[in-house]
Amino acid sequence: MRLEVALFDFDGTLVDTTELIHQSMRHAVREVLGRELPREVLLANVGQPLPRQMELLDSGRAAELLEVYREHNHAHHDDLIREFPGVEKALRRLTESGVRLAVVTSKRRLAVEMALRLFPWLGELVEHFVTMEDTSRHKPDPEPLLRALELLGARPGEAAYVGDSPFDVAAAKAAGIRSVAVGWGAFPEAALRAAGPDHLVPGVPEAAELLLSLRRKKSLS
Repeated sequence: MRLEVALFDFDGTLVDTTELIHQSMRHAVREVLGRELPREVLLANVGQPLPRQMELLDSGRAAELLEVYREHNHAHHDDLIREFPGVEKALRRLTESGVRLAVVTSKRRLAVEMALRLFPWLGELVEHFVTMEDTSRHKPDPEPLLRALELLGARPGEAAYVGDSPFDVAAAKAAGIRSVAVGWGAFPEAALRAAGPDHLVPGVPEAAELLLSLRRKKSLS
């Protein structure tokens, strides 16, 4: 089938939020649990909904961790969020070639809207944003990706999902969607390779080039 739609993760894929997430996680764990955890531990479950990440850190104090995390994250959001180089140009190339775009993220819609105020071109280029509130199950479950396909009126064979985490790769596989992992997010290349993506590229510009080549071939098989 011809590539018709491209689905993208948000954090660590379209926008550079890794340091924002790390600092917010570190602050929450220090304030609530009185502990210092390694960066790789704090970022190990990025890509899943925040409540789930906090449960994995400490199920008994997950609500406190979540509250402190969000307070810090919102207070430092605009200072720590960064734009990845070449993303706007890459997305424009895709849309100009007829590829329709959607974002599938485990973030809350409020958090996405905070980022869109800083990067309004994302809201112009992306047709749909599937956020944490939009589905009952979340990545690595395929439900959010299938919801995006439903909104776009597309089939799994016509789509690819671009993300920076093993959870993104697993969700794409479960949905029957081609998976493209980008290496500039929160996860090391070894962890992404171990997840078994169909493609592994350095970042979104290279992902866009790959998707355009697939579209020109008129087949994802």
